[in-house]
Amino acid sequence: MEDVLAVYTRPHDANRPLVCLDETSKQLTAETRAPLPMAPGRTARHDYEYKRNGTANLFMLFAPLEGWRHVTLTARRTAIDYAHVLKQLCDVHFPQAEAIVLVQDNLNTHAPSSLYQAFPPAEARRIAGRFEWHYTPKHGSWLNMAEAELSVLARQCLARRIPDVTKRWSPRIGQLC
Repeated sequence: MEDVLAVYTRPHDANRPLVCLDETSKQLTAETRAPLPMAPGRTARHDYEYKRNGTANLFMLFAPLEGWRHVTLTARRTAIDYAHVLKQLCDVHFPQAEAIVLVQDNLNTHAPSSLYQAFPPAEARRIAGRFEWHYTPKHGSWLNMAEAELSVLARQCLARRIPDVTKRWSPRIGQLC
């Protein structure tokens, strides 16, 4: 716990941005009947019945000192998906950074070994070397600021039926709303 708290108290350094990573899944459900629209004094009404459309995985990347967040959607939650998110983080979002200070939980896929499953050894070593790895304690994932960002996203956008994330996702504004 002290390690993560010490990371959070560091002053801002543009060459070593702090990025918190967390992930969650969302069940995709569609309406089977058209909802009744809102009326004065009455909220919209949805039928209890729904159609299952699988799931989507959301990787939340949050850089609190940069004022930046990014959500990557994947069909699954695998070590290879995680590795591609890290590659995008270091090569696309922070290519000029000397190192990226990464705070994440202890999920089994959240390890440098995931990079070796997705990329050739030289590329995996290059990507792994771009990160300064910090893990939240086993029962202290609440210390991860990306988890709080996912909670806000869940309350504001994901707490409803979403039939297909590809139709609702707006990369321009970076929101699923």
